[in-house]
Amino acid sequence: MVVLALGLAGAAFAYAAGADGGKAMAEAAQAAGAPSGPWWMWPAILLVFCFVLGIIAVLAGVGGGVLFVPLVSGFFPFHLDFVRGAGLLVALAGALAAGPGLLRRNMASLRLALPVALIASACAIVGAMMGLALPTNVVQMCLGGTILFIAVLLLVSKNTAKPVVTKQDALGLALGMNGVYYDPSTCETVEWKTHRTLPGLLLFIIIGIMAGMFGLGAGWANVPVLNLLMGAPLKVAVGTSKFLLSITDTSAAWVYLNQGCVIPLMAIPSVIGLMCGSFVGVKLLAKAKPKFIRYMVIGVLLFAGAKALQKGLGF
Repeated sequence: MVVLALGLAGAAFAYAAGADGGKAMAEAAQAAGAPSGPWWMWPAILLVFCFVLGIIAVLAGVGGGVLFVPLVSGFFPFHLDFVRGAGLLVALAGALAAGPGLLRRNMASLRLALPVALIASACAIVGAMMGLALPTNVVQMCLGGTILFIAVLLLVSKNTAKPVVTKQDALGLALGMNGVYYDPSTCETVEWKTHRTLPGLLLFIIIGIMAGMFGLGAGWANVPVLNLLMGAPLKVAVGTSKFLLSITDTSAAWVYLNQGCVIPLMAIPSVIGLMCGSFVGVKLLAKAKPKFIRYMVIGVLLFAGAKALQKGLGF
Protein backbone atom coordinates (compact mmCIF):
# COMPACT_ATOMS: atom_id res chain seq x y z
CA MET A 1 0.00 0.00 0.00
CA VAL A 2 2.80 2.41 0.81
CA VAL A 3 4.57 1.74 -2.49
CA LEU A 4 1.27 2.04 -4.38
CA ALA A 5 0.50 5.39 -2.75
CA LEU A 6 3.96 6.72 -3.52
CA GLY A 7 3.71 5.39 -7.05
CA LEU A 8 0.40 7.16 -7.62
CA ALA A 9 1.86 10.36 -6.22
CA GLY A 10 4.81 10.06 -8.56
CA ALA A 11 2.55 9.35 -11.53
CA ALA A 12 0.47 12.42 -10.75
CA PHE A 13 3.61 14.51 -10.46
CA ALA A 14 4.97 13.20 -13.74
CA TYR A 15 1.62 13.81 -15.47
CA ALA A 16 1.46 17.38 -14.18
CA ALA A 17 5.07 18.30 -14.80
CA GLY A 18 5.98 16.03 -17.71
CA ALA A 19 9.67 15.29 -17.86
CA ASP A 20 10.67 18.66 -16.37
CA GLY A 21 11.51 17.13 -12.99
CA GLY A 22 13.65 14.46 -14.58
CA LYS A 23 15.39 17.00 -16.80
CA ALA A 24 16.11 19.20 -13.80
CA MET A 25 17.47 16.17 -11.99
CA ALA A 26 19.70 15.29 -14.96
CA GLU A 27 20.90 18.90 -15.31
CA ALA A 28 21.78 19.03 -11.61
CA ALA A 29 23.73 15.80 -11.97
CA GLN A 30 25.60 17.15 -15.01
CA ALA A 31 26.41 20.35 -13.13
CA ALA A 32 28.02 18.19 -10.45
CA GLY A 33 30.31 16.64 -13.06
CA ALA A 34 28.30 13.49 -13.79
CA PRO A 35 28.06 12.07 -17.33
CA SER A 36 25.19 13.34 -19.49
CA GLY A 37 22.28 11.16 -20.58
CA PRO A 38 18.47 11.06 -20.97
CA TRP A 39 16.33 12.46 -18.17
CA TRP A 40 15.21 9.00 -17.03
CA MET A 41 18.76 7.67 -16.65
CA TRP A 42 19.34 8.68 -13.01
CA PRO A 43 15.94 7.45 -11.71
CA ALA A 44 16.59 4.09 -13.44
CA ILE A 45 20.10 3.79 -11.94
CA LEU A 46 18.71 4.73 -8.53
CA LEU A 47 16.00 2.06 -8.82
CA VAL A 48 18.54 -0.69 -9.53
CA PHE A 49 20.94 0.59 -6.86
CA CYS A 50 18.22 0.67 -4.20
CA PHE A 51 17.02 -2.81 -5.20
CA VAL A 52 20.50 -4.16 -4.38
CA LEU A 53 20.58 -2.00 -1.25
CA GLY A 54 17.28 -3.50 -0.07
CA ILE A 55 18.66 -7.03 -0.38
CA ILE A 56 21.81 -6.14 1.55
CA ALA A 57 19.87 -4.29 4.27
CA VAL A 58 17.74 -7.35 5.06
CA LEU A 59 20.68 -9.76 5.03
CA ALA A 60 22.73 -7.47 7.29
CA GLY A 61 19.85 -6.78 9.68
CA VAL A 62 19.99 -2.98 9.34
CA GLY A 63 17.48 -0.40 8.14
CA GLY A 64 17.59 0.78 4.55
CA GLY A 65 17.75 4.46 5.52
CA VAL A 66 21.06 4.12 7.34
CA LEU A 67 22.64 2.72 4.14
CA PHE A 68 20.78 4.93 1.66
CA VAL A 69 21.90 8.39 2.78
CA PRO A 70 25.69 7.84 3.09
CA LEU A 71 25.97 5.71 -0.06
CA VAL A 72 23.77 7.84 -2.32
CA SER A 73 25.27 11.11 -1.06
CA GLY A 74 28.76 9.67 -1.46
CA PHE A 75 28.47 8.04 -4.88
CA PHE A 76 25.64 9.90 -6.67
CA PRO A 77 25.82 13.52 -7.88
CA PHE A 78 22.75 14.68 -5.92
CA HIS A 79 22.58 17.51 -3.41
CA LEU A 80 22.62 16.31 0.19
CA ASP A 81 19.26 17.97 1.01
CA PHE A 82 17.47 15.91 -1.65
CA VAL A 83 19.22 12.72 -0.52
CA ARG A 84 18.16 13.29 3.10
CA GLY A 85 14.55 13.94 2.07
CA ALA A 86 14.46 10.73 0.02
CA GLY A 87 16.21 8.83 2.83
CA LEU A 88 13.44 9.73 5.29
CA LEU A 89 10.79 8.48 2.86
CA VAL A 90 12.76 5.26 2.34
CA ALA A 91 12.85 4.61 6.11
CA LEU A 92 9.23 5.70 6.46
CA ALA A 93 7.96 3.33 3.76
CA GLY A 94 9.52 0.30 5.45
CA ALA A 95 8.14 1.33 8.84
CA LEU A 96 4.61 1.86 7.52
CA ALA A 97 4.67 -1.52 5.80
CA ALA A 98 5.76 -3.37 8.95
CA GLY A 99 4.02 -1.37 11.71
CA PRO A 100 0.42 -2.75 11.63
CA GLY A 101 1.52 -6.41 11.64
CA LEU A 102 3.92 -5.82 14.52
CA LEU A 103 1.21 -4.15 16.59
CA ARG A 104 -1.23 -7.02 15.95
CA ARG A 105 1.35 -9.54 17.22
CA ASN A 106 2.23 -7.43 20.30
CA MET A 107 5.79 -7.21 18.97
CA ALA A 108 5.46 -3.42 19.06
CA SER A 109 4.28 -1.79 22.28
CA LEU A 110 2.19 1.38 22.13
CA ARG A 111 2.85 2.07 25.81
CA LEU A 112 6.59 1.95 25.15
CA ALA A 113 6.44 3.76 21.82
CA LEU A 114 4.21 6.78 22.50
CA PRO A 115 6.30 8.58 25.19
CA VAL A 116 9.43 7.94 23.15
CA ALA A 117 7.72 9.03 19.91
CA LEU A 118 6.56 12.31 21.48
CA ILE A 119 10.14 13.20 22.35
CA ALA A 120 11.83 11.85 19.22
CA SER A 121 9.36 13.32 16.72
CA ALA A 122 9.53 16.81 18.25
CA CYS A 123 13.32 16.65 18.21
CA ALA A 124 13.32 15.29 14.65
CA ILE A 125 11.57 18.47 13.50
CA VAL A 126 14.26 20.53 15.24
CA GLY A 127 16.95 18.35 13.67
CA ALA A 128 15.48 18.73 10.17
CA MET A 129 15.39 22.53 10.55
CA MET A 130 18.98 22.53 11.80
CA GLY A 131 20.09 20.33 8.91
CA LEU A 132 18.53 22.63 6.32
CA ALA A 133 19.87 25.79 8.02
CA LEU A 134 23.48 24.66 8.41
CA PRO A 135 25.97 24.84 5.50
CA THR A 136 26.07 21.65 3.43
CA ASN A 137 29.74 20.99 4.14
CA VAL A 138 29.13 21.14 7.90
CA VAL A 139 26.21 18.70 7.63
CA GLN A 140 28.34 16.46 5.39
CA MET A 141 31.12 16.35 7.99
CA CYS A 142 28.65 15.63 10.80
CA LEU A 143 27.06 12.92 8.64
CA GLY A 144 30.47 11.33 8.06
CA GLY A 145 31.22 11.29 11.78
CA THR A 146 27.79 9.83 12.55
CA ILE A 147 28.15 7.06 9.94
CA LEU A 148 31.55 6.10 11.35
CA PHE A 149 30.00 6.00 14.84
CA ILE A 150 27.15 3.78 13.57
CA ALA A 151 29.65 1.39 11.96
CA VAL A 152 31.54 1.07 15.25
CA LEU A 153 28.25 0.66 17.16
CA LEU A 154 27.18 -2.17 14.84
CA LEU A 155 30.57 -3.79 15.30
CA VAL A 156 30.65 -3.78 19.10
CA SER A 157 26.98 -3.96 20.14
CA LYS A 158 25.70 -7.31 21.39
CA ASN A 159 21.92 -7.27 21.67
CA THR A 160 20.31 -9.35 24.41
CA ALA A 161 17.25 -11.42 23.48
CA LYS A 162 15.62 -11.15 26.93
CA PRO A 163 17.35 -8.71 29.31
CA VAL A 164 16.86 -9.38 33.03
CA VAL A 165 14.95 -6.54 34.71
CA THR A 166 14.54 -7.32 38.40
CA LYS A 167 12.61 -4.18 39.34
CA GLN A 168 10.86 -1.59 37.21
CA ASP A 169 11.64 2.04 37.99
CA ALA A 170 8.95 4.53 39.07
CA LEU A 171 8.83 6.41 35.75
CA GLY A 172 8.50 3.26 33.67
CA LEU A 173 5.76 2.02 36.00
CA ALA A 174 3.88 5.34 35.79
CA LEU A 175 4.05 5.29 31.99
CA GLY A 176 2.96 1.65 31.87
CA MET A 177 6.05 0.45 30.03
CA ASN A 178 5.46 -3.26 30.41
CA GLY A 179 3.63 -5.98 28.56
CA VAL A 180 3.30 -9.57 27.43
CA TYR A 181 3.91 -11.21 24.05
CA TYR A 182 3.95 -14.73 22.66
CA ASP A 183 7.25 -15.93 21.21
CA PRO A 184 6.51 -18.59 18.55
CA SER A 185 10.18 -19.59 18.28
CA THR A 186 10.25 -20.83 21.89
CA CYS A 187 6.47 -21.41 22.31
CA GLU A 188 6.36 -19.34 25.49
CA THR A 189 4.62 -16.23 26.77
CA VAL A 190 7.14 -13.56 27.74
CA GLU A 191 6.44 -10.84 30.29
CA TRP A 192 8.65 -7.76 30.20
CA LYS A 193 9.15 -4.40 31.87
CA THR A 194 11.64 -1.54 31.57
CA HIS A 195 14.18 0.12 33.85
CA ARG A 196 16.52 3.12 33.48
CA THR A 197 13.60 4.87 31.77
CA LEU A 198 14.70 8.48 32.28
CA PRO A 199 18.21 8.09 30.72
CA GLY A 200 16.59 6.24 27.82
CA LEU A 201 14.06 9.03 27.18
CA LEU A 202 16.81 11.65 27.35
CA LEU A 203 18.84 9.76 24.75
CA PHE A 204 15.89 9.91 22.37
CA ILE A 205 16.31 13.70 22.27
CA ILE A 206 19.69 13.16 20.59
CA ILE A 207 18.36 10.31 18.42
CA GLY A 208 15.46 12.46 17.17
CA ILE A 209 17.73 15.37 16.28
CA MET A 210 20.13 13.08 14.41
CA ALA A 211 17.28 11.35 12.56
CA GLY A 212 15.89 14.67 11.31
CA MET A 213 19.24 16.27 10.55
CA PHE A 214 20.70 13.41 8.51
CA GLY A 215 17.58 11.64 7.17
CA LEU A 216 18.91 8.28 8.36
CA GLY A 217 15.87 6.99 10.19
CA ALA A 218 16.77 5.93 13.70
CA GLY A 219 16.48 2.15 13.90
CA TRP A 220 20.24 1.83 14.36
CA ALA A 221 19.93 3.79 17.65
CA ASN A 222 16.39 2.91 18.79
CA VAL A 223 17.07 -0.80 19.22
CA PRO A 224 20.23 -0.57 21.40
CA VAL A 225 18.61 2.03 23.69
CA LEU A 226 15.33 0.13 24.10
CA ASN A 227 17.05 -3.25 24.45
CA LEU A 228 20.39 -2.69 26.19
CA LEU A 229 19.61 0.39 28.28
CA MET A 230 15.87 0.17 29.05
CA GLY A 231 15.67 -3.64 29.18
CA ALA A 232 12.97 -4.36 26.58
CA PRO A 233 13.25 -7.82 24.93
CA LEU A 234 15.02 -7.71 21.57
CA LYS A 235 11.91 -8.60 19.55
CA VAL A 236 9.86 -5.91 21.30
CA ALA A 237 12.70 -3.39 20.83
CA VAL A 238 12.94 -4.14 17.09
CA GLY A 239 9.15 -4.06 16.59
CA THR A 240 8.69 -0.87 18.61
CA SER A 241 11.60 0.75 16.75
CA LYS A 242 9.90 0.02 13.42
CA PHE A 243 6.67 1.56 14.68
CA LEU A 244 8.58 4.56 16.05
CA LEU A 245 10.06 5.29 12.63
CA SER A 246 6.58 5.79 11.18
CA ILE A 247 6.05 8.68 13.64
CA THR A 248 9.54 10.17 13.94
CA ASP A 249 10.34 10.13 10.21
CA THR A 250 6.94 11.56 9.27
CA SER A 251 7.61 14.61 11.44
CA ALA A 252 11.01 15.24 9.84
CA ALA A 253 9.81 14.40 6.33
CA TRP A 254 7.18 17.17 6.45
CA VAL A 255 9.93 19.74 7.02
CA TYR A 256 11.82 18.53 3.93
CA LEU A 257 8.58 18.40 1.89
CA ASN A 258 7.64 21.96 2.84
CA GLN A 259 11.11 23.17 1.88
CA GLY A 260 10.92 21.49 -1.55
CA CYS A 261 13.67 18.99 -0.73
CA VAL A 262 11.77 15.89 -1.87
CA ILE A 263 11.94 15.14 -5.61
CA PRO A 264 9.37 12.45 -6.55
CA LEU A 265 11.51 11.18 -9.44
CA MET A 266 14.26 10.56 -6.90
CA ALA A 267 12.21 9.39 -3.91
CA ILE A 268 9.83 6.99 -5.66
CA PRO A 269 12.46 4.84 -7.47
CA SER A 270 14.38 4.69 -4.19
CA VAL A 271 11.37 3.48 -2.20
CA ILE A 272 10.18 0.99 -4.83
CA GLY A 273 13.68 -0.39 -5.39
CA LEU A 274 14.41 -0.81 -1.69
CA MET A 275 11.03 -2.41 -0.92
CA CYS A 276 11.34 -4.89 -3.80
CA GLY A 277 14.91 -5.67 -2.76
CA SER A 278 13.71 -6.29 0.79
CA PHE A 279 11.26 -8.96 -0.42
CA VAL A 280 14.09 -10.71 -2.29
CA GLY A 281 16.39 -10.35 0.71
CA VAL A 282 13.85 -12.09 2.97
CA LYS A 283 13.80 -15.08 0.59
CA LEU A 284 17.61 -15.20 0.45
CA LEU A 285 18.01 -14.86 4.20
CA ALA A 286 17.75 -18.62 4.84
CA LYS A 287 20.58 -19.41 2.40
CA ALA A 288 22.89 -16.44 2.97
CA LYS A 289 25.50 -15.96 5.68
CA PRO A 290 24.24 -12.87 7.55
CA LYS A 291 27.41 -12.59 9.64
CA PHE A 292 29.58 -12.11 6.55
CA ILE A 293 27.05 -9.65 5.04
CA ARG A 294 26.96 -7.72 8.32
CA TYR A 295 30.73 -7.28 8.40
CA MET A 296 30.66 -6.30 4.73
CA VAL A 297 28.07 -3.60 5.48
CA ILE A 298 30.16 -2.32 8.40
CA GLY A 299 33.12 -2.03 6.02
CA VAL A 300 30.96 -0.18 3.47
CA LEU A 301 29.70 2.21 6.17
CA LEU A 302 33.26 2.93 7.29
CA PHE A 303 34.19 3.73 3.70
CA ALA A 304 31.04 5.84 3.13
CA GLY A 305 31.58 7.73 6.40
CA ALA A 306 35.18 8.50 5.46
CA LYS A 307 34.03 9.68 2.01
CA ALA A 308 31.37 11.95 3.56
CA LEU A 309 34.02 13.46 5.83
CA GLN A 310 36.28 13.95 2.82
CA LYS A 311 33.52 15.74 0.87
CA GLY A 312 32.64 17.89 3.88
CA LEU A 313 36.27 18.93 4.31
CA GLY A 314 36.51 19.70 0.58
CA PHE A 315 39.22 17.17 -0.30
